[in-house]
Amino acid sequence: MAFHETPAERREVTVRRAPKYVPFLIVGALAGIVAAAVVAYAVPGDASFDPGAVFGFFLVMFAAAGALLGALLALVLDRRSVKRRERAVVEAVPDAEAGTDTHE
Repeated sequence: MAFHETPAERREVTVRRAPKYVPFLIVGALAGIVAAAVVAYAVPGDASFDPGAVFGFFLVMFAAAGALLGALLALVLDRRSVKRRERAVVEAVPDAEAGTDTHE
């Protein structure tokens, strides 16, 4: 069995910490839901409107606005991470050939 070693491949890559957008959207929407509940139930309003209907109306508006603000925050953090990126050199390690067992 002949063993020949192939040279390792080196590449330069960019490393940065980018935010995940979905958690920002979810947290923003949840904050909007909490704000809608506060507006509907804690703030005194007109007695002719049902607080549940008021909550539903504000729920749609505030959840959408909160998700939008969460997305904008994620975009700002993403732009900031682009400025703080770093360069690194990685080296590919060749896989073991098929049929050879290295765990004996």
